Amino acid sequence: MVEKQYFIGVDTGTQSTKTLIVDGETGRVLGKASKSYGLIEGLPPGHKEQDPKVWIEALYFTIRQALRESKIDPKEIRGIGVSGQQHGFVPLDSEGNVIRPAKLWNDTSTIEECEILIREMGGKKAVIDALGLMIPPGYTAPKILWLKRHEPENYARLATVLLPHDYLNFYLTGNKVMEYGDASGTALMDIRTRRWCDKIIEIIDPELKDKLPPLQPSDRPAGFVRKEIAENFGLRDDVLVSAGGGDNMMGAIGTGNTRNGIVTASFGTSGTIYAYSDVPVVDPEGEIAAFCDSTNAWLPLLCTMNVTVATEFIRDLFGMSHKELEEAVLKAPPGADGLILLPYFEGERTPNVPDGTGVFFGLNSRTFNCAHFARAAMEGVTLGMNYGLNRMKELGIKPSQIRLTGGGSKNRAWRQIAADIFGVETVCLKIDEGAAYGAALQAMWTYKKYNGERISIQEITDRFIEVDEETLASPRKSNVKLYRELQKIQDELSLSLRKVFSKHRAYLYRFVS
Repeated sequence: MVEKQYFIGVDTGTQSTKTLIVDGETGRVLGKASKSYGLIEGLPPGHKEQDPKVWIEALYFTIRQALRESKIDPKEIRGIGVSGQQHGFVPLDSEGNVIRPAKLWNDTSTIEECEILIREMGGKKAVIDALGLMIPPGYTAPKILWLKRHEPENYARLATVLLPHDYLNFYLTGNKVMEYGDASGTALMDIRTRRWCDKIIEIIDPELKDKLPPLQPSDRPAGFVRKEIAENFGLRDDVLVSAGGGDNMMGAIGTGNTRNGIVTASFGTSGTIYAYSDVPVVDPEGEIAAFCDSTNAWLPLLCTMNVTVATEFIRDLFGMSHKELEEAVLKAPPGADGLILLPYFEGERTPNVPDGTGVFFGLNSRTFNCAHFARAAMEGVTLGMNYGLNRMKELGIKPSQIRLTGGGSKNRAWRQIAADIFGVETVCLKIDEGAAYGAALQAMWTYKKYNGERISIQEITDRFIEVDEETLASPRKSNVKLYRELQKIQDELSLSLRKVFSKHRAYLYRFVS
């Protein structure tokens, strides 16, 4: 009789935690659960924080619920993989306790710290030479310097720096480690050598290196579940916890983005586009993040901070359901008669406009209506993502297919808009839980390798990842041409307003905050 093997995939995001139970033989999802939560309220503009205890509570709730739904024997679980929101700073004291709430990926309060680090490193070129990428406000390094400058009493207690998924791994296993993928988003590591960068560490604090956990390959276990964790869920005490990774790295695995040519675009609160590469893809301009992935290769990535943020604003403004939003978009022509949205509601990372705000350009009697606003919002955020995709193409990435994931990908009109703007066919996956599913597949890969089986992550993703042919959208030539022109206008508009955005931010802090 063949031994049953099941794997748990956990994705701890900004708004919720999702957990899947995956059959190791068929790749089927047998049980799933999610739990929502929010950010800490009442913080100053730009500050985005969460108490890590909400992740632990959600971890317990979702694993229990998913196990119950799966109806499997928990003793047949062989591995757990954890995906987490990138860049978050979880500071621990010497006892392993959380010192203060975690500053998240979308926290833009560290603009000044970024400027300090870039200046002390010797400017943009020197930063990229040392790290392989730039230092935008969302990354971890400026958050550490922020803590040192603004909360010295908390910084004095700092013993360990962890990222959100590392913290959950620590909770599950008792081990403090970082794998290459998520660690590459700290701006503390040289992505080419996969080693901590002494230069930036010295600038922040010469003693910081002792507070960073050891780095390890992505196919090595983080450890095994602690006895009390195993007892709590009814697991065996030899359940392996894989290295895990950032949500984008796990999303790459979960969408089969483990070979050249496959590109993933995630339409969530934020937007990401990323590709597999077997060599580092370093952008000398620093606009594309030259991350490592969580398969021991690389993951060139662009991130925009505003995607469904924009469409949800429009949906709420006009009191529309998701279906009504789609219907409204289809009532307006491609290009929305020249109505363009700069969707910088939360500032922006790509292009790097941390002071940005949302701007509708092209309002007139013809475009001032629900349908045009809806279409311009959907097009505007997709053009914003395409700005970065164009840069990736310049760096040698050649997409043959773009696999869509996230809430926005469920919208039929949006899928066609994406194909037309990207100029490449787009398609969704049959299992649209990319990060959680990827975490489970990474756990499966790690478990098999740990037990002596020679198998690549590509063999696993080729076997289990299936596209949903019914969602396939091919670019329409006339629309591709139209959007290329609209892209130029949006890019020029963004450049022309950047000094105005900075003045506007200064005004807000002086007279409004």
